[in-house]
Amino acid sequence: MSQDALLVLDKVCKSFGPVQVIDEVTVEVHAGKVSVLLGENGAGKSTLIKMIAGVHSPDSGRIILDGQEVKIPDTKASEALGIATIHQELNLVPSMTIAENITLGRVPRKFGIINRRAMRKIARQALDTLGLDLDVDTKVGDLGLAMQQLIEIAKALSLDARVLILDEPTAALTGAEIAQLFEVVRSLKVKGVGMVFISHHLDEIAEIGDFVNVLRDGKFIATVPADTAENELVRLMVGREISQQFPRVRATVRETPLLQIQGLNSSALKDVSLTVRPGEVVALAGLMGAGRTELIRAIAGADAYDSGKVLVNGKSLARHDVAAATRAGVGHVPEERKTQGLVLDASVAENIGYATMASTAKIGLVDRKGQHERAEAIAKRLRIRMGSIDQPIRSLSGGNQQKAVFGRWFTAGSKVLLLDEPTRGVDVGAKVEIYELINEITASGGCVLMASSELPEVLGMSDRVVVMSQGRIAGEMATETASQDSIMALAVSNVHREEEMGTN
Repeated sequence: MSQDALLVLDKVCKSFGPVQVIDEVTVEVHAGKVSVLLGENGAGKSTLIKMIAGVHSPDSGRIILDGQEVKIPDTKASEALGIATIHQELNLVPSMTIAENITLGRVPRKFGIINRRAMRKIARQALDTLGLDLDVDTKVGDLGLAMQQLIEIAKALSLDARVLILDEPTAALTGAEIAQLFEVVRSLKVKGVGMVFISHHLDEIAEIGDFVNVLRDGKFIATVPADTAENELVRLMVGREISQQFPRVRATVRETPLLQIQGLNSSALKDVSLTVRPGEVVALAGLMGAGRTELIRAIAGADAYDSGKVLVNGKSLARHDVAAATRAGVGHVPEERKTQGLVLDASVAENIGYATMASTAKIGLVDRKGQHERAEAIAKRLRIRMGSIDQPIRSLSGGNQQKAVFGRWFTAGSKVLLLDEPTRGVDVGAKVEIYELINEITASGGCVLMASSELPEVLGMSDRVVVMSQGRIAGEMATETASQDSIMALAVSNVHREEEMGTN
């Protein structure tokens, strides 16, 4: 243990029931340094930082701050010690304003009455730190996901923290927003703030980190410099070599389309038409707000649209009807798994089985034994880390929850798979497992329409790239001839065109 460490978790352990989640792990946080925490989903990263945040108490071991052992019984105690945490899942109240969210739990008062002027000033200063020009009276629910993430970060920074924990802070951010965040992180390093940074994007580690603590199955594996080669980081993290990050296996593509979109129009979509053929993976690329999620949700029946048609195997789907889409073999892995893809208090088995509950019922009764067996099989295949298939799915890590949503549609035998940011918050090893399932879908004659903000994923796992811009299809290209630059040029084409029209 270093003498100059700002914060130390010293041989901490944590179990939940019979499952040992953290086993004698020691990690250090140093002033003015970024300590990256790296590991697969379920490796124990979130549990470890929740000990620092006061959400969980270690069963054994010590937490040492400034050389003194401290107890952190709750989040208030953590904040009082100068520790601020930005969790992977946003902790904001959508119906409240930016100012109210940033000062939540420490609302300034004057003569016992809420001092809204002081509240707005605190919020304005926090936003200025991130260079955000927003009205602090705006309701958080009116903001997009990326902007909500930045509000969460501003809220943490407003605590004037000495230790800042960032759990997947870049997951929902664009490249420009990530660059903005990293500038803030660098300025905090100069001020002596010690930071813990969790990310599944290995390219971010060398850019922003100083050293990396690797966890595997709840155990400490190694501390290495942040500029360690990516393949070595992957080997340490998963305990095996991963030779190919994007193992796309091209399938035989049949000519007759499996999925057809004809002239879809809505408030977010403008005359969108495209086809996806059996054996094909088509990627939807574009800037945030381009309409990718809206298109996926319209096809899945989750959102209504004004005009146009969605056809599967040549048969038109009923508009705004999820059940009809499911019966037609359409599976949907949504961008927001917590609110749109899961029933958090239900078990892992139940969540995996929802899409097949009706189709496998016997004389009107749910086939509970069969559902359980199928869920067990897919959970094992996807290496979902859990104590039991019957535990609530909310107790799983974010990446394992995502694998369960994916497994639901694979179990259902979906022939048209709609994926919206399918590997967001998923570690390298689990990504490869998901990619291999995508290969199985296309090899068996199914097709995949995948919206992704990760251009390496777009280029590595698709056969064609369809680029969207401001609700329209800006163009498409074969993956072999596409590049990140050519995709981005199309992504901004409509934006530039409308800007030019607006100035004329």
